[in-house]
Amino acid sequence: HLAYAHLVAQQLREAGLRVDVDERDDRMQAKIRDAQNMKIPYMLVVGDKEAAAGQVALRLRSGENLGAISVEEFQSRARKEIEDLV
Repeated sequence: HLAYAHLVAQQLREAGLRVDVDERDDRMQAKIRDAQNMKIPYMLVVGDKEAAAGQVALRLRSGENLGAISVEEFQSRARKEIEDLV
């Protein structure tokens, strides 16, 4: 999953988004909790299903799980929210 996570991260960086890949060996719940505590607005979770489908599982800082979406769909969503803030 790590290779796919880095590929997604690179695509998002090229689209002008700030991205970090959490490579720690911690459990997924610990990584999600840490991201929420750091006030990270979006968490993209990548597993076997997402990598095979070319998607990411989107979670919000609130803990809401929005499910699997394409990387392009997430890019569009994030860019629109950024534009709305500016």
